[in-house]
This record gives sequence, C-alpha cells and structure tokens, in this order.
Amino acid sequence: MRNKIITGLTFILLTSCKMYDNGELTGVRSIPWSEPNPYGMVLIPQGSFEMGQASQDTIFGLNTPSKDVSVSAFWMDENEITNGQYKEFIKWVCDSITREKLADPAYGGNEDYKITEDAKGEPVAPRLNWRIPIPSERQASEEELTALHYLRIKDDVLGGYKTNTDLIVYRYEWFDYAAEAKRANQLEKIKRTKNTDINPEHLPNIMISKDTAYITEDGKIVNRTITRPLSSRFDFLNTRIVAIYPDTTCWVNDFSNSNNETYLRNYFSHPAYNAHPVVGVSWEQAVAFCHWRTAYRNAALSIRGQKAMEYRLPTEAEWEYAARGKQKAGRFPWTSSKVDTERGCYYANFKPSKGGYTNDGHIVPAKVASYPSNAYGLYDMAGNVAEWTSSSWSESAYEDVNDLNPDLENHVSQNDAYINKRKVVRGGSWKDAAKFIEVSTRNKEYLNESHSYIGFRCVRSLIGEGRSAK
Repeated sequence: MRNKIITGLTFILLTSCKMYDNGELTGVRSIPWSEPNPYGMVLIPQGSFEMGQASQDTIFGLNTPSKDVSVSAFWMDENEITNGQYKEFIKWVCDSITREKLADPAYGGNEDYKITEDAKGEPVAPRLNWRIPIPSERQASEEELTALHYLRIKDDVLGGYKTNTDLIVYRYEWFDYAAEAKRANQLEKIKRTKNTDINPEHLPNIMISKDTAYITEDGKIVNRTITRPLSSRFDFLNTRIVAIYPDTTCWVNDFSNSNNETYLRNYFSHPAYNAHPVVGVSWEQAVAFCHWRTAYRNAALSIRGQKAMEYRLPTEAEWEYAARGKQKAGRFPWTSSKVDTERGCYYANFKPSKGGYTNDGHIVPAKVASYPSNAYGLYDMAGNVAEWTSSSWSESAYEDVNDLNPDLENHVSQNDAYINKRKVVRGGSWKDAAKFIEVSTRNKEYLNESHSYIGFRCVRSLIGEGRSAK
C-alpha cells in the first residue's frame, strides 16, 4: 500500500509539471517579476560600505569606530514624512474612533455611520470630517453629542472645537517572527536542540516576554510587558496603544527664554506648513505610523488579492548607506567636503554659524526637498530634521552587530531601565552645526521623547535580490 501511495503522489507531481525528454531536473518555471515602485520612494540597491568614520575626529577628538558591512536592497521615502502626510494618519484615526463610538448602542447607534458593502461585496465605511461635529444637516441628538465629545473639547482661547489629543489613540499588533523562528523558542522541545545526547524532555520551560495594552475605564492607556511560559504562537503576538498626536509643545520646551509661540500654535495645524517635515513625534509614534501605513496600503491592495511589504523605520546601517549616496567615503550626502557651493549656496538646512540660523535661507525646518538630492534621489539626508532609526543605542554598536544587515534592535520591555530605552537618531537638524549633519555622526534619544528637530522617514524591504550599487 505504501508503495502505491508514493507512486500515486509521484504521478501527480510529474503530471502537474512540464515534462522534458532528457529527464534532467530543471526546477519549477516562473514568470519574471519585479516589484512596482512604491509611490514617493526610491530604490536603494544592495551594497557594501564602511559604516562609521574610519579616521579619528581631529576637531572634536572623538573616538569614531567603523565597520565594513553589507546591506540588502530596500525602498526609502525620498522625503521626510511631512505634516500633511501625518495629518492623514491623525484624521483616519479620528474618523475610526468617531465611527466606533457612534456605532455603539450606548451612544445612539446612528444609521448614518453604518458600514455598507459595495458592488463587489467589499466593506465601505463612511468617511467623516473630523473638523465638523455632525456630517448631516439635521440637529444632533444628545447621544451623538456625547459620542463626539469623546474626541473634542471646547477651547475658549483659540475658539471653536479643538481635538482632544489625549484621546486620539492608535492600537496595533505585530507578530515577532524572528523570536518565533529561534530554535530555543520552538513549541516542541524536540526541536530546541540538535544535540542527540540531550533528552529534550529535560529541557526547561521557555519564558516569553510580550507586550500587551489596554485602556482602563477612566481612559488611561496601559502598556505592559508580561512574562509567561511559552504555550502557543499567540505568545509572539504583541499589542501596543499609542497616543499619536504630535507634541506641539516641543517648540517651547526645547528652547528656554525663546518666543516660539507661533510655531507652537501653527507649525502642525496650519496648512502653510503642510509640506514641512513633521516634528514632535516620538519613536513610538513613528513606529505606529509605519504600522498604520502598512495597513492602509494593504486595505487597498486586498481588493486585488495583493499585499505590500511592511513599512518600517530604517536601521542605522540602512540610513547611513542611503545617506552616502553611492559614495564609499565622504563627510556629507553630496560629493563636496564643504557645506556650500562656490557661490555661497548651502547644500542643507542647518546652523552655519553661532546664532546664524537664517544663513542657509531658513530659520526652522524647511519644506522637504528644498535642497538638492543626493545621488540616490533622497532629499534632506543631512540637516532639516534629524531622523529616527529602528536601531537601539549602544556606544559599542559597531562591535555588537553583524556585518550582514547590521542592526541592534533590542526588544525594549516596559519594565526595562529608562537608560536602555534609547534609539539611534541620524542626520542632524536645522539647529545643528555642520559636524552633526555628517553621514557618520551618531546621536541618541529616548524612544518616548519628542522634539522640534526630530522627524522620520519610512523604508520597505525589497522583495527579491536587488542589483548591486556601482
């Protein structure tokens, strides 16, 4: 019987593939395929480079380690994420929360907000205007006003309704595939070791740490890291809840004895700044944006049965490799070792001299792409705003990481010491001197901090092997 089953399976496999007269093994044939260009992103080809600064810094006397590494190809946003792009995230979340509250029977269960289906049977959710309390002309009921008050508070100073930023929260989940794949974390003990001298049954139970989140009855966000024995794949599923509105108060908290009230009130909210990079966003908020951007893109692709690679923050190595712009060495993303041209035009938005913020033409973050791009077509990889990376901070990072796609991405537990909750920031900003906008300069910040000089951009891994840089 066993032989008959094998013969039958072999027959099925052979008849499902193209037969060749010479009987040679040729492999399954496939149609050549390449990923279409994601909107607003450029392809950074795979390549090798010396990460860091090879020679010692003679001006500052800093110890500048380096390491020869290689990185895979990836897509990268040509610009930093702008206020306008981040507002789309805010409005989507506001619409979702409002629709959820109004669909709750406790708040009236209004039919105007019912999710319907289109001709293809796909769900269609009504899009609300987050600036208008009631989308229809009829008088709002008391229940609806109660639901909408969940998102809004009356601001007597600015006038009208102002968004209650503490209640604009985004909940997302992510599955830790890398942790699940590790041999030590296999559900079956027999798969945890290759050593035949060890009885798998004598191996200790595995303790897994995972993030979980919830909102208390009084509206407080609680993010916790719990540790428990490994019991199922569910233990690798993490949950996070993040208040996503930018910290606009960073404009007054970053600069003491400075009149920046105009930026406090207008930099994020006024449409005149829509094309400027978003600031006041913490590392946690930037990661939440990446998860939302992935879900938002996949919601559109699902109609065609497709799915995009995840948007994420770049690793420290990816960021530096992209910033160098095809250069193996050099201080800046451009080919010159100077910060300005012979005619005195600056290559980036930074602080050319003491107190001289406006010498480069801008006093605060400029509109994205206000300066020439590097050889890869990336704008503002030096200056304008510094950028979050996914990499955890360590003084000895170059020694600790691998030379293949290096990254020091430690899982930061909610219970960890605060000193361990720092992430690498790259690129320098509009308030920094020339030394701090060099491609090899590293900086750090706590992942829950937000400043008027730190923003971010997203990357996506390339499906398949990309061509190497020339």
